[in-house]
Amino acid sequence: MRSAALRRTIAAAAVAAMGFGLAACGGAQAEEESGAVHWRLAESHASDYPTSRTDQWFADQVRERTDGRVQIDVYTDAQLGEERDVLEQVQLGSVEVNRANANLLGEFVPSWKAFGLPYLFDDEEHMWNFLNGPGGKQKLAELGQMGVEGLAYYDSGARSLYTNGKPVEKPEDLAGRNIRVQPGSVAAEIVEAFGGSATTMDGGEIYSGIETGVIDGAENNIPTYASSGHYEVAENFTVNEHQRVPEVLMVSHDAMAQLSEQDREIVRDVAEKSTALERRLWKEEEEKGRKVIEDAGVTITEVDEQPFRDAVAGLMKRYSSEYGDFLKAVDAARK
Repeated sequence: MRSAALRRTIAAAAVAAMGFGLAACGGAQAEEESGAVHWRLAESHASDYPTSRTDQWFADQVRERTDGRVQIDVYTDAQLGEERDVLEQVQLGSVEVNRANANLLGEFVPSWKAFGLPYLFDDEEHMWNFLNGPGGKQKLAELGQMGVEGLAYYDSGARSLYTNGKPVEKPEDLAGRNIRVQPGSVAAEIVEAFGGSATTMDGGEIYSGIETGVIDGAENNIPTYASSGHYEVAENFTVNEHQRVPEVLMVSHDAMAQLSEQDREIVRDVAEKSTALERRLWKEEEEKGRKVIEDAGVTITEVDEQPFRDAVAGLMKRYSSEYGDFLKAVDAARK
C-alpha cells in the first residue's frame, strides 16, 4: 500500500534510527564550530513531489549564497508531522520553515479562509495575476499575525472530487456520501452545499479511510491523488475544479530575527525565485499524474461546472460581505 501514512511511518523510523533529537530543541540552532544557523523545513509530501524538490532547491541555494551561514534541513513525508500540526510547531518555535496549503492557514489567520472559497479564480492565469499583485502581497503580510513571514506562493493546481463506487457527474451524486476535507477549511461547506457529507481528517488517514469505508472519497488535485495512491481505493476522479488554492512557503519571525539583514534578504530573494521552479515542476507533475491514473484505469469524468457553481452560489453570497475587499482584489486581477 503506497499511502502517505506508510511513507511517513518508514520515514519516521529512519529518523529515529539516526537519533533525531534536533526537533525537540526548538528554535534555530547555532553550531559551536562554524556559527552556522540550522533550520528545519517541514514538508508533508514525498521527496520527489514538486514542492519537496523546490524546498530542497531553496535550501541548497540559501546555503550556497550565505556561504554556509544558513543551513536548512528539509524533512519530507510528514516526518515532522502533518501540515496542521507543523503550523503549531512553527508558532512554538520548534520548526523554523514550513510549506503549507492556504486552506489550512485559515485556522491560524482567519482572513486566509477566503482562499478556500469555491470557484474563486477562473483559471491558473487569474490566480497568479492575483498572487503576484498587491492582493497577494497583502495576504502574505497578514501571516505576520501568526508570527511568520510569508516568503513565496507555490502552485497546487485545482482541487476536484474523487470517490469509489458510482462516479460523480452532478452535485446530486454526492447525496449520502462522506467526503474527506482539510481541517479548518471552507471545503466542508462546499461539499455540504453539493449535497454530500464532509469529514475532517489528516491526509495520511485518507487511504485507509476509503479502504475501510469510513469515507467514500476526498477532494484534491490530480498529482496528489496519483502520488498518494488514492486512486487504488477511489477509482473515480471528477474534474469539477471547485477550488484553486495556492501553497505557501513561510519562515518564523524568531528564526529570521537571528539572521543579519543581508542573510534575510538572501532568504527572501531565493524564495521569490523558487516560485518559477515550482510552477514548472508542477506542470510536469500534472502531466505525469494524469498519465498514472489513466494507465491505472481510473474513470475520469469531465463535468459541466455550472451545476456545481450554482450549488455553492448561496455560500459565496454569505461570505461576500465578510471578504468584500478580498473579492474586489480578486475581481481586479481578472482585468
